[in-house]
Amino acid sequence: MIELRDVSKTVMSGAEPLTILHPLSIQIPHGQFVAIVGPSGSGKSTLLGLIAGLDAPSSGSVLIDDVDITQLDEDALAKLRGEKVGFVFQFFHLIPSLTAYENVAVPMEIAGVADARPRAEQLLEEVGLTGRAHHYPSQLSGGEQQRVALARALANNPKIVLADEPTGNLDTANGRHIMELLRTIHAGRGTTLVLVTHDRELAAMAEARLVLRDGRVVENTLRQDQGGRSE
Repeated sequence: MIELRDVSKTVMSGAEPLTILHPLSIQIPHGQFVAIVGPSGSGKSTLLGLIAGLDAPSSGSVLIDDVDITQLDEDALAKLRGEKVGFVFQFFHLIPSLTAYENVAVPMEIAGVADARPRAEQLLEEVGLTGRAHHYPSQLSGGEQQRVALARALANNPKIVLADEPTGNLDTANGRHIMELLRTIHAGRGTTLVLVTHDRELAAMAEARLVLRDGRVVENTLRQDQGGRSE
């Protein structure tokens, strides 16, 4: 389970403090599909970055399976992310000098996975890119690059997948393809899926919504029981 306890984020804007995220407490049970929505500047991506441990809160605690990640050092945090969290970015962030296959295989090789090659091939097949495995990012369309990024996010079979505007840089057809892949992954793997999106169609697929405005939660349909706690 993902749990945030009185988490906030404030930064300095010139000489003045600017609160991006006001204190909030939420629980996301294991296996839930959650959409974080709201206008630009509402704190959506900041919240996702805090859940991922890519940023540190100004106050409060972020827990992943009862582990307070705000108390971990960089090595322990990187290890936890590598084992439990996959991240999909709007702008893909593929390594341009590596092929699609290599982009997917590298996280597994770093983690010492013995069957990295067949797993990378299987993941590319899962996202429909078997024939494009040895192409470089510059040789792939935007939709294909995002599918490689999605396969890479799944490389270490994470319990949690976080996606920041995964369809925001794609045309409608490719955006729908990514949406269907995300839904299939959630349903087939039982993965906790948390995504930031402006896409109403994608948000409508989610089981729950967290709506932010001016750094505050204005709507929360998350299931707040304890039954989804991970084992």
